[in-house]
Amino acid sequence: MKVLVTGGAGYVGSHAVRALCDAGHAAIVLDNLCNGHATAVDPRARLVRGDVADETLCGSLLASERFDAVMHFAAYIEVGESVQDPLKFYDNNVAASVRLLRQMQRHGVRRFVFSSTCAVFGIPDTMPIHEGMPRHPESPYARAKLAVEWALADSAVAWGLGFMALRYFNAAGASHDARIGEDHEPETHLIPNVLKTALGQRESVKVFGSDYDTPDGTCVRDYVHVEDLAAAHVLALTRVEPGAQHFYNAGTGRGATVREVIDISRQVTGCAIRVEDCPRRAGDVPRLYADARRIQSELGWQPRYTDLREIIASAWRWHSSHPQGYDDRGARKD
Repeated sequence: MKVLVTGGAGYVGSHAVRALCDAGHAAIVLDNLCNGHATAVDPRARLVRGDVADETLCGSLLASERFDAVMHFAAYIEVGESVQDPLKFYDNNVAASVRLLRQMQRHGVRRFVFSSTCAVFGIPDTMPIHEGMPRHPESPYARAKLAVEWALADSAVAWGLGFMALRYFNAAGASHDARIGEDHEPETHLIPNVLKTALGQRESVKVFGSDYDTPDGTCVRDYVHVEDLAAAHVLALTRVEPGAQHFYNAGTGRGATVREVIDISRQVTGCAIRVEDCPRRAGDVPRLYADARRIQSELGWQPRYTDLREIIASAWRWHSSHPQGYDDRGARKD
């Protein structure tokens, strides 16, 4: 298939582009590089520098390239920022997605794979999280993702869009050959911040809350390897059909505490990694992990990385070989 990948220069998007190319698909990446990196884009794909909110550009691409499908990763992801500036998230994550869908409708592209999030469920009453649970998003970021899901579902009924929305948990790790990895600014994810501490780029790792009802008092999260997420997107692409709508949780179904992540990182890196205990953060839930049986049974997806040590080791190989991040860090991105 020929696929337009929005946000394909970002963390998960760049791994998905690589997986698409490995599987023999043709990928064109649309990314404004405000958070992505040109050097993360697989050389077999073509990078178009532009914004998904540019309806004229999207329409031109869809008209000239005759895509079979769209994979949509382009979105702001920082939850805290979404609370401070919600309209930025509704404008970029919702309105721009609607413009993209309008152009897909106009040009007859009816296959769509959406990068969604488990955050649409909010603070669940029970674990693990399955697709049928109530959705009560707690942040503008999560509400924006849910709003796009609603737009997709209504489009499926109205004009035959076929889509698969993958609600994934904590993306982690890096490519097996350490060529691409995670490079955000600012970085808010636990594993890269732990590894940056090991590299001496941070003084300590902040642990928010140590009195939860969990094995060691710290929060439990489901860490899923980024290459496994990329594989899930490729599987979704091959199975999505016009008019059909599907929602899938993408996680390992296993949880690890914050202290487990830090302890395993110490073993992997051989570094002490200083910890700073901090009060709980508002909105953090004690446990968050997936019931992924639906995606496993319906798409045949099985995570290859089931050991947290493997996930952290892959991230360490990338961070230790790219201590300053990608080569294009610091370049103008406006």
